[in-house]
Amino acid sequence: MKPAQRFTAIIEREDDGFVALCPEFDIASEGASIEEARTNLIEALTLFFEAASSSEVARRSHNESS
Repeated sequence: MKPAQRFTAIIEREDDGFVALCPEFDIASEGASIEEARTNLIEALTLFFEAASSSEVARRSHNESS
């Protein structure tokens, strides 16, 4: 099993809900609450890493250590 990775999540209120953004990969999600937006962002990131090629991950990465 791979070790867990940590990424930034910026969560802001927008209209009647919340938007969560991972700036390292420009991936966003939303939810009715902060926790739902966070959970949905984790799901979106998980799906991205499952489906994207390693070259796509590298291309989209905005990580300072890259």
